[in-house]
Amino acid sequence: MLMVDLIEKKKTGGELTKEEIDFLIGGYTAGEIPDYQMSAFLMAVLFRGMTPGETTALTMAMAHSGDMVDLSSLGEHTADKHSTGGVGDKTSLVLCPMVAACGGTMAKMSGRGLGHTGGTIDKLESFPGFSTDMSPERFLEIARTVGFVIAGQSADLAPADKKLYALRDVTATVNSIPLIVSSIMSKKLASGARTIVLDVKTGSGAFMKTEDDARALARAMVDVGRQAGRNMAAVVTDMDQPLGFAVGNALEVREAIAVLQGVDVPDLRELCLVLGSQILTRSGLAPNEDAAREALLRSIESGAALRKLAEMVKAQGGDPSAVFDPTLLPAAAVRRTVRAPRDGYITSMAARDIGLVSMHLGGGRATKEDKIDLSVGVLLAAKVGAYLRKGDPLAEIHAADEAAAERAEEELLACYTFGDAAPQLPPFIRGIVC
Repeated sequence: MLMVDLIEKKKTGGELTKEEIDFLIGGYTAGEIPDYQMSAFLMAVLFRGMTPGETTALTMAMAHSGDMVDLSSLGEHTADKHSTGGVGDKTSLVLCPMVAACGGTMAKMSGRGLGHTGGTIDKLESFPGFSTDMSPERFLEIARTVGFVIAGQSADLAPADKKLYALRDVTATVNSIPLIVSSIMSKKLASGARTIVLDVKTGSGAFMKTEDDARALARAMVDVGRQAGRNMAAVVTDMDQPLGFAVGNALEVREAIAVLQGVDVPDLRELCLVLGSQILTRSGLAPNEDAAREALLRSIESGAALRKLAEMVKAQGGDPSAVFDPTLLPAAAVRRTVRAPRDGYITSMAARDIGLVSMHLGGGRATKEDKIDLSVGVLLAAKVGAYLRKGDPLAEIHAADEAAAERAEEELLACYTFGDAAPQLPPFIRGIVC
């Protein structure tokens, strides 16, 4: 079998067999197939696409390119959640303790932020002493005793994806649904959970800009997961504006804690209830979505979910007192109030650009090597649809110094559009694919 023949076959619209896909993934992971040939293959996929069978075979080959985590010792109720990335997305910090308090087991591997999107691990490191670096045995122990654990992704988990993603990034082949599906689902399948629920974002702050594209991606991922024997669902959600009001690591942790304390941050709370309901019903912990939703709400009202978060933080070396006293979390030296420049309704917010404001303050990375400031970011005071008078608070910038705050204010104001008529707001939950 020759790589050049597989490139030619895909270039001319042919369908590759499982054996051919196993050959190219195995060869590339082992360093036997050079980047220039794999680049040509990826470009052929970008233009020609892949059949569902090819996409499944590619995903499974990538999943099996490294370690496959065995969660069988944790029982049948293991679950995982993945978001396609957004601004202000602190969902895992709320969802995981809620599900754990309802009897589920969330054994999750997460990443760090890059660009305008934040990373769950960075946010968790706002807790003094918190660590996601642990042995596989400790990972399983925390999952078993606490009900959820969040660790950094092992280098041995789907190593083919790591190599392919780096290549896609520099060859303009990122935007291909089969390649996106195989990238996301190979890691999720290798992570071992029986139930996988996906949060597929759509809008200006998301990778999938249109709802049709987001639904197509959701459908493809659900189908691949089902063929691999997993319980699957995908929720398509709006990312035309940030999720919740906080953008920035410690600020987002504070907001997540507030939701677990019972504060109603409408879009964030609703998303966690919808995702959590899908997890509980599909993993057999609730007979239907209504019962699941009631159980999740009780976990907040009773304080059980907040206590679960504190248990997890302590188990992973962090200071659990910060869960009950968020003033112990990192705080920025400078706070600057940004005020509305005119009377009117907020008609749109450039979600991606708001994420970049936080990044430029030091709260995100332009490259993987960049150090971040956990304390900085943006705390929104109003979102799309709100009517403001000139001079009303629009947002609060948290910065390391006055110069950074001044620059951020100018950038942030450019992210808003105002109008005299109230905008029509699309539904936040666009649909569920299962």
